[in-house]
Amino acid sequence: MEDSEQVLPLLTKVKDQTNPSRASSSSSCETREEAEDLCLPISGNEEGEEEEEENSPIREVALTVPTTDDTSLPVLTFRMWVLGTLSCILLSFLNQFFWYRREPLSISAISAQIAVVPLGRLMAAKISDRVFLQGSKWEFTLNPGPFNVKEHVLITIFANAGAGSVYAIHVVTVVKAFYMKNITFFVSFIVIVTTQVLGFGWAGIFRKYLVEPAEMWWPANLVQVSLFRALHEKEERTKGGLTRTQFFLIAFVCSFAYYVFPGYLFQMLTSLSWVCWFFPTSVMAQQIGSGLHGLGVGAIGLDWSTISSYLGSPLASPWFATANVGVGFVLAIYVVVPICYWLDVFKAKTFPLYSSSLFTSEGSKYNITSIIDSKFHLDLQAYEREGPLYLSTFFAISYGIGFAALSATIVHVALFHGREIWEQSKQSFKEKKIDIHTRLMRRYKEVPEWWFWCILAINISVTIFACEYYIDQLQLPWWGVLLACTVAIIFTLPIGILTAITNQAPGLNIITEYIIGYIYPGYPVANMCFKVYGYISMKQAVLFLQDFKLGHYMKIPPRNMFMAQIVGTLLSCLVYLITAWWLMETIPNICDSVSNSVWTCPGDKVFYDASVIWGLIGPRRIFGDLGLYKSVNWFFLVGAIAPILVWLASRMFPRQQWIKLINMPVLISAISSMPPATAVNYTTWLLAGFLSGFVVFRYRPHLWERYNYVLSGALDAGLAFMGVLLYMCLGLENVSLDWWGNELDGCPLASCPTAAGIVVEGCPLYT
Repeated sequence: MEDSEQVLPLLTKVKDQTNPSRASSSSSCETREEAEDLCLPISGNEEGEEEEEENSPIREVALTVPTTDDTSLPVLTFRMWVLGTLSCILLSFLNQFFWYRREPLSISAISAQIAVVPLGRLMAAKISDRVFLQGSKWEFTLNPGPFNVKEHVLITIFANAGAGSVYAIHVVTVVKAFYMKNITFFVSFIVIVTTQVLGFGWAGIFRKYLVEPAEMWWPANLVQVSLFRALHEKEERTKGGLTRTQFFLIAFVCSFAYYVFPGYLFQMLTSLSWVCWFFPTSVMAQQIGSGLHGLGVGAIGLDWSTISSYLGSPLASPWFATANVGVGFVLAIYVVVPICYWLDVFKAKTFPLYSSSLFTSEGSKYNITSIIDSKFHLDLQAYEREGPLYLSTFFAISYGIGFAALSATIVHVALFHGREIWEQSKQSFKEKKIDIHTRLMRRYKEVPEWWFWCILAINISVTIFACEYYIDQLQLPWWGVLLACTVAIIFTLPIGILTAITNQAPGLNIITEYIIGYIYPGYPVANMCFKVYGYISMKQAVLFLQDFKLGHYMKIPPRNMFMAQIVGTLLSCLVYLITAWWLMETIPNICDSVSNSVWTCPGDKVFYDASVIWGLIGPRRIFGDLGLYKSVNWFFLVGAIAPILVWLASRMFPRQQWIKLINMPVLISAISSMPPATAVNYTTWLLAGFLSGFVVFRYRPHLWERYNYVLSGALDAGLAFMGVLLYMCLGLENVSLDWWGNELDGCPLASCPTAAGIVVEGCPLYT
């Protein structure tokens, strides 16, 4: 067992193919060249002989993740380093390049996960298997054998680093392109790296709570596990059926070919709002029926990007979580918002029903630049002349729901998982019951916890130094860094638990903006920096923990996983920043939404607006005693009470198991993605989730087990490849089709106000 523990070699050492101990441990399988990557059982392990092999208590995991491990498979190979680095660089460059465009395209790691398979097999077939430095301590080979699944997993971890957004790029873009203020490349790099790596420290601290327990099963990982198995395992085709690989290829080709319609030829498929077609002159009907600008009643999107773009794949969401999101969406969008709008709460009828824009009291767009002085601080006199800032009632309610979700998260985790967290804390150094996957992972050397504490200490020290030394550029004092870290570490565990169980996670962006906006108003750059250190470090921790669990399922040595995550993160930070810097320096008027340029930076515009609301003006003038929306703060109390009611009901009616499936943080934060998500994203996502998680899972479980996650991966990959192809061939040349089928939504009156006397171009005037 000790021989199988790898200690971070840079390349794979040659292993004795005739080792008798290895032969005995793999007697039930063929030789490695002929064996399947995941076939080797643990029969050679004495512990495995004494203990009855058990599966995960989570049914979805038991149906998807193999309970075997082949410790002889090489992991840190030459192929892994080359293909992993290449995947990370390409995805980082492409995602940042497309991010600044009017319609940004996000390329997921699944694209690289598929593309590297033929490359890996080609390298295995063509590269020499010569052994270098043979007989010495440092002997290695560039080709240790067939391309295997463990190499593939680490390549995907590299790709995940490139596919995941580097959130702190928003700060650099807003400072340079919107505020036109100076920030150097070096300072930008420090901010980006420290925000990404800070989360790595939190992840290491919470591993024992969020990775080892079987109950923390991370549903999104099952998509990639299924795809790995489909690409590597050999399986016999049943009569009249398809293997996973065959099914994947068919679904991939269909997804690839189909996306040319919603992606280019017939873009109305993104949102078919048929109610608007029957009522072309009715504002109310279009407000009700519009999938992009209204309530989305009856709207449906026949486009996988509509379904998965904001909420993730519905095929990866467990049904109880999907149902919670559905109930929360219906209550918020079909009950609370309409009642508030038609009762004219917060002058709702003066503004569009669904909008994230900022308005004056007369319903016109707020001129933000007019209230900023030469030092990029709030000009109070100009603000008083312009008047108070107004939000649409929907936008105000969405902020309130964000407040409620935060308090609900803390109370829910304390009530439903508090005892479990306490017991795990007490028993963290004691023997406890573990599942088959954790037992298999005990073969490998664990990453010492002090490594993560060192990362935290160094990272926080560098961050404080940067903020103090470059205070003129970052505006955030040293105590702001410590406060942001405190917020992040408080919320990482509860949000990690929710993500690991439900695949849904409320964000921290609102509470971080709220805290620093109250304490330190008038400094928009400080507000943005505090948000990325408080919010993104937590978000990165959750992503790192998800990768840890993927390695846990695929039996990747933890130290190898650690190395891949660190290198991939640093590499992606550098590529993201270089790409963004190059684009901002070479494209004139980048991020100018008034010009006809395709480089309008829509995501960064939202980030800029938030920095104005929370950093420049400050929450006190909007949600505080000087603001118009101070009653929204009651949502904090509502969110805290809601989980208590569910907990009491579960105690009063213990036989009603469905009560325990009510997850208030997920239910309350159901519309946390709105905006920019729209109603049609939710209605279509819920329909797909119902068909997969309830209908197929309940009535055709064998089909669900075999094809569900494979289908999700195929749909993602087909969409990504066709999306890139359309961009490269047509988007870069601005080649488009102008016909009614490309008029999105078809509900031009859905954004019209309905208050008397409000004049908006293209809208009827109410008297």
